[in-house]
Amino acid sequence: MPRSTTAAAVLAATVLSLAGCSGDGGEDAARSSEPSAGTTTASSAGATAPPSASPSGEPPSPSPTPTSPPPATDAASASVTAPPSVSPSPVPTAGQRQKLVTMTVTGGFAGVQQEVVLRGDGTVRTSDKGDTEVRRSSAAQFTRLRTLLGDPALDDVPASTVDRGAADLFQYTLRFDGRTVVTDRSAERPALDRLIDALGKWLPA
Repeated sequence: MPRSTTAAAVLAATVLSLAGCSGDGGEDAARSSEPSAGTTTASSAGATAPPSASPSGEPPSPSPTPTSPPPATDAASASVTAPPSVSPSPVPTAGQRQKLVTMTVTGGFAGVQQEVVLRGDGTVRTSDKGDTEVRRSSAAQFTRLRTLLGDPALDDVPASTVDRGAADLFQYTLRFDGRTVVTDRSAERPALDRLIDALGKWLPA
């Protein structure tokens, strides 16, 4: 082979070798400029991902805030602390000689002097300035009067409630259950007032 041909072949091989090296370097540079998959995954894991939109395009609903349950009430203790209602019971009877209650009414402009007595057999004796009359109450009337006498609120009524500055008021004197109660009704006593009203219906007009 001539020497000139051999030199040309060596030169060509050298050029091709240099071209191949530069091409490999470009690919390596391109690879180094691209982020690695491991680096992307690590950075993504440390960041907070934005909420994903729903398929319809609406923003996701916020998570419900937990609320504390209301405190439980102790119904049993409430029922124990509530005061029980007490219904009056009719007072017992012991026959005709028993005077369950006696009410005397005096005073007023005309000088009233009246009395009504409820006996244990249901009879009612009334008197008006000496005139006496005896009548018999019905079963309902008798039970009603005895129930009014059995009202526990009567235990709280004082022995005397009289306005000394009012001379023209009627004065009511009641004797029952071993007690004597005097009032002119100037002070409000519901249990006593109900009893006076019921007995007053038997007095002469």
